[in-house]
Amino acid sequence: MQHILEPGTVLRNRYEILELVGQGGMGAVYKAADRRLEGRVCAIKEVLPTLTASAVSEEELDQMSEQFRTEASILSRLDHPNLPKVSDYFAIKAREYLVMDYVAGRDLQEILHEQQKCGELLGEQQVLGWAAQLLDALEYLHEQEPPVVHRDVKPSNIKLTPRGTVKLVDFGLVKVLHSDDSRTVTVVQGRGTAAYTPLEQYGGDTGFTDARSDIYGLGATLYHLLAGVPPADAKERFLRPGVLVSLRQLNPQVSPRVERAIFQALAMHPNERPPSAHALRETLFGSRSLPIQPAVGLGPLPMALPLTPETSWGEVFRQNRHLVLSALGLLTLALLLSIW
Repeated sequence: MQHILEPGTVLRNRYEILELVGQGGMGAVYKAADRRLEGRVCAIKEVLPTLTASAVSEEELDQMSEQFRTEASILSRLDHPNLPKVSDYFAIKAREYLVMDYVAGRDLQEILHEQQKCGELLGEQQVLGWAAQLLDALEYLHEQEPPVVHRDVKPSNIKLTPRGTVKLVDFGLVKVLHSDDSRTVTVVQGRGTAAYTPLEQYGGDTGFTDARSDIYGLGATLYHLLAGVPPADAKERFLRPGVLVSLRQLNPQVSPRVERAIFQALAMHPNERPPSAHALRETLFGSRSLPIQPAVGLGPLPMALPLTPETSWGEVFRQNRHLVLSALGLLTLALLLSIW
């Protein structure tokens, strides 16, 4: 049974545990005070490497610890406004720790529940505003060398700050895949949460995951936020084709374009999904202007979508003036003949 750190526990003579934030099979997350930097509050992710395998030898445990140090250093180099900054990492006995920014605010799962209590669903424009920021974060992660894949994109792992910025949180121990065709760094979060986990990820450490796995997780997240219920999980969809309910059937306010983009992201086979966060952005937003307005009480959005304006009627007339004049001439001739 996992031992939970008590409030007041000090790690490395620096980090004082304030409270337990969350707990799972891979470890726990704590809110802590940084004694060295007065006033700074951070989040500490505790990872138990012995839980990542059913049985490990001392040599294997040493290898996993070395891997943790190598790959945690990769996370510490990440710097993006939609990701928490990893500032430190260390090990104490068989426990390993990542120290990162503490992100204040509510997660999108909580926000959705609050909206549903009022008998409403989240608006498409609000959700698209969040999606634009999340795509920025995923594009940044996937462009790292080696690429970083989160593998657990879901509403409860996305926080909305008081300033209206969304952050993809809950980084854990990372792992380099040593297959012949991949050098992907994969953030290990167990096997993810069923509704947001693509079929290829059910292979655990032996399964092949890449950027398209995060595309699936984001697609499932957007489906949940707009529909009010999570999508049928990949295993059920494999066994019962057609079980995934139409998004517009659950929320008629969703536009056909957005539904189409989300269902492409939720494709069962990775090759049928958008190949990158950039490709999903193009499918989701297209090239037309979409004004994004924050919902009441959810804070301002710090960015607008770089889309082109609609074509004016005057421009349409100028481009087709010969056809318009010909049509008017024929109409005038027809009227004269009818009068005669």
